[in-house]
Amino acid sequence: MFTGIISEVGKIQAVTDMPGGCELQIGSTFSADTHEDESISVNGVCLTVVELSSNFFRVQCVDETLRKTTLGDLKEGDPVNLERSLTLQKAIEGHIVQGHVDTVATIKSIEQIKDHDRLVTVSYPEQYIPYIVGRGSIAIDGISMTVAREERSEFTVAVIPYTWNHTNLKSKQEGDRVNLEFDIFGKYIVRYLDKRFDKEREEG
Repeated sequence: MFTGIISEVGKIQAVTDMPGGCELQIGSTFSADTHEDESISVNGVCLTVVELSSNFFRVQCVDETLRKTTLGDLKEGDPVNLERSLTLQKAIEGHIVQGHVDTVATIKSIEQIKDHDRLVTVSYPEQYIPYIVGRGSIAIDGISMTVAREERSEFTVAVIPYTWNHTNLKSKQEGDRVNLEFDIFGKYIVRYLDKRFDKEREEG
């Protein structure tokens, strides 16, 4: 479990093919403090540390993860958002993020506004429209964000300069793909209502 507050931006040092997936070597300043089997969010995807050194750690991705997220797009030198898992001593300063990506979306536009803030508009598959709520929470590449406005299959978030400069958003361009994870409570509510509707329809 995570909070969507990025610990740091790491760098992909190597991408190595392996049977059924690939292995990522990620440069990080906190790698020496991690341990094998630790869960770390990489661009919003919960992965497990399989090896580490003083300045990097390695994680493995199966083909299913590569298909359903943007991790398959990563190459050497790419910046990635990193977050260590939530502990009882850590405040939940963002929102509850599982590290389970729901879908991949596309950055439609990046608009700079006054005081160097930016508005980032994201286009996503229409079947996920029920999960987007104005002023609700969403994780974009693992970053806890608030939906500023919504339209059909698009939403916009306002990005303050600190978030822009301390995440991989500053390296993004229009047309780039990003991982989305919708708010867990919203997903439970939608699921409950869907099942209730199905039951009522069956009962006539």
